[in-house]
Amino acid sequence: MIKDLFKMEPSGQTVSVRGWVRTKREMKNLVFVELYDGSCFAPIQCTFDRSASFDAETEDALKRLSTGASAEICGLLLSSPAKKQRVEIAAKSARIFGEASAETYPLQKKGHSLEFLREIAHLRPRTNIIGAAARIRSRLAFAVHAFFQERGFQYIHTPIITASDAEGAGAMFEVTAPCHKGDFFGRRSFLTVSGQLEGETYALALSKIYTFGPTFRAENSNTARHLAEFWMIEPEIAFAHIEDGMTLAEEFLKYLLKDILKNRPDDLAFFDERVQNGLVSMLETISESGFAHISYTDAIKELEKYSDKFEFKPVWGFDLQSEHEKFLTEYVVKGPLIVTAYPKEIKPFYMKQNSDEKTVQAMDLLVPRFGEIIGGSEREDNLSRLMERMKELGMDAAPYWWYLDLRRYGSAPHTGFGLGFERLVQFVTGLANIRDVIPYPRAAGLAGF
Repeated sequence: MIKDLFKMEPSGQTVSVRGWVRTKREMKNLVFVELYDGSCFAPIQCTFDRSASFDAETEDALKRLSTGASAEICGLLLSSPAKKQRVEIAAKSARIFGEASAETYPLQKKGHSLEFLREIAHLRPRTNIIGAAARIRSRLAFAVHAFFQERGFQYIHTPIITASDAEGAGAMFEVTAPCHKGDFFGRRSFLTVSGQLEGETYALALSKIYTFGPTFRAENSNTARHLAEFWMIEPEIAFAHIEDGMTLAEEFLKYLLKDILKNRPDDLAFFDERVQNGLVSMLETISESGFAHISYTDAIKELEKYSDKFEFKPVWGFDLQSEHEKFLTEYVVKGPLIVTAYPKEIKPFYMKQNSDEKTVQAMDLLVPRFGEIIGGSEREDNLSRLMERMKELGMDAAPYWWYLDLRRYGSAPHTGFGLGFERLVQFVTGLANIRDVIPYPRAAGLAGF
């Protein structure tokens, strides 16, 4: 692969490379073909010297090669005189696997907008920006598993189809199919919004677990921050309190950032240059920072000092807006921040209440330029308190009988958090629209193919 060629010491050894043509330039005696295979950010330059004689297949290939075509090029690996590339191939032969018409290939020209690329999701991975985002996404997924596996967590596959609403928000896709007995599942069932509740059942048996899988929200929202289908990472630890969850969240985020900085520097350099200047420096700083802590109440008090700066005025009892979160991280603490003890009325039913009976043991981890990236809590492990809270919210406890059983039989303090994977990739790449960090975006009015 091309990434391996870039690591080799060029000594005129014979090599071959397969990939897709990014550019082709012809001069009087030379033909320059840039070939990429997706293994790294940079393509490799292959130079054909027309003063040499080529076989008929190669001559034919040189005529038919164009941007988007797939080909194999063989030649000698030499030092490159170009500033941005250490090696290149002095090409001796070429063959085409598949042509791409210069008249109709949608990516023949450069500079396409991200909006246009979303319309050709099947071809957009061939562009620099989407290819780089895909490699970063892949590496981050690997690092997620590495982090938890190194710490003794068990990977649990929680159900995609469920009868429980983990968030209590009701924005769920219903799943059904006709059968001779009525509804296929015997009762109303939905695509999951979170694997947390089912994850708790395994945490209270295996002590430390994590989920990493697809989740779904039926919010009719067409914004740069919403998807109908997305991926969530949700660890859960037994015999642990909110402080343990905060420590784990900080360690987790730092681990991911250090890993991506080490293993995908070429892709990050592209995003730093073309998407968000200062991105790499910011990620490096956060990966080495101590995270500040503040209560929600104190955060509101701090924000109220600058109320005239905000479109949405900070008011106790309402959720922090994105502009509030960015202000707290960028101007108040000038770094990552964990906000704790949110009002219970704006948080889900399962969160453990504080002694003031107004707030819950919740935490949100905020980062500069982005806002919230992780949200979590200590779970209510007391049966009577949990049932009382569900009653306050007018919830039907019957579908949650199994969840309540966890508090009846061997209950234990436990805590966890959720990290939206696409939001993580957005933060690491600087891309503004969440639809550009998932291979095939699904949103209101956008089902794809």
